[in-house]
Amino acid sequence: MRRIYLDHTAGKPIDERVLKDMIPYFSQDYGNPSSPHYFGNKARTAIDESRTSIAKLIGAEKKEEIIFTSGGTESNNLAIKGFAYRNHVKGNHIITSSIEHMSVINTCKHLSKQGFQIIYLPVDEFGIVDLQSLEKEMTEKTILVSVMYANGEIGTIEPIQKIGDLVHSKGALFHVDAVAAAGQIPIDVQKEEIDLLSLSSNDLYGPRGVGALYIKTGTRIQPIMQGGGQERGLRSGTENLPGIVGMGKAAKIAKAEMTDEAERLTRLRDTFVKGVIDLIPESFLNGHPTLRLPNTVNVRFNYIEGESLILSLDMDSVVCSSGSACTSKTLEPTHVLLALGLKHEEAHGSLLFTFGKQNTNEDVKYVLDILPNIVKRLRQMSPLIPKELIE
Repeated sequence: MRRIYLDHTAGKPIDERVLKDMIPYFSQDYGNPSSPHYFGNKARTAIDESRTSIAKLIGAEKKEEIIFTSGGTESNNLAIKGFAYRNHVKGNHIITSSIEHMSVINTCKHLSKQGFQIIYLPVDEFGIVDLQSLEKEMTEKTILVSVMYANGEIGTIEPIQKIGDLVHSKGALFHVDAVAAAGQIPIDVQKEEIDLLSLSSNDLYGPRGVGALYIKTGTRIQPIMQGGGQERGLRSGTENLPGIVGMGKAAKIAKAEMTDEAERLTRLRDTFVKGVIDLIPESFLNGHPTLRLPNTVNVRFNYIEGESLILSLDMDSVVCSSGSACTSKTLEPTHVLLALGLKHEEAHGSLLFTFGKQNTNEDVKYVLDILPNIVKRLRQMSPLIPKELIE
């Protein structure tokens, strides 16, 4: 049987329509966008069309507000470091949340070693940022607040517009990591008062190794890499032409199909969550029950290790994960689940299932057919299991 892939947060397959549009730019339309001839002009036009598609996806006013990068990690680094370095004379105070992606967490740790003061906001048991804590922590030295649009591990969607309103009322600027959210739920950078927003191509079913950073007109940052001055001087290096074309196409498809696909994925997600909770005792949903991404299910199973569950499911042709692919190399429980207030053993017993375009009702039914028995078998071997669950 085919493998059932439920690890779309870690990596999505490229949409075949995206790949088709990319292919000519590998071997036929291969000009350098900086060249002032026919091939260069054609390449430059293709890049501008991609900027336009991405700007439309997020509600940006101008295509020139889109800067291409190598992915979400670089976009987060450029946004946070670039803004901090350019505006340090105004203040050295940066606020972020305790459940950000590691590309934000580690960037902030780096800045803390260079004299910047970093505040990590707490979240509630669902992963929602505490707005009162944010308002309390903001000072006249606060120059930037960085909060993700939605968390890729638990699916919780943050109150972005309320955060944007608060941040601007205090005179600071607002950066949003929208890698997990873009293409799944509507984003409007103007309405939600977002100044900087990070995107990743692969999370839109585009190619890997490409990303984008939205920079609102008038927002000043400095480059963190020097070179020939491409991308308005903010991201030097010859543009990844096929990748950029692919990301633009992926953004265009996402804009057109997002509503219908989100509704379909939500039905799969909710059916799966209900089945797990109903069929497996001592199983719980992590994250907000309703304010969550359409494709994301993070559940914990008491008295067992998530890693053993992953291996058992993999042997039955089901692929999932224990959290972010960027933190899966360590045996430590993910910082996101610990920030929710879970104990180490609860976090260790959690699994992340993320649905995608190719998943069906039959996939959900198959996983629900095999998962209860796998959990039961592993629990029988656990020294932590209570007597009432032993058979």
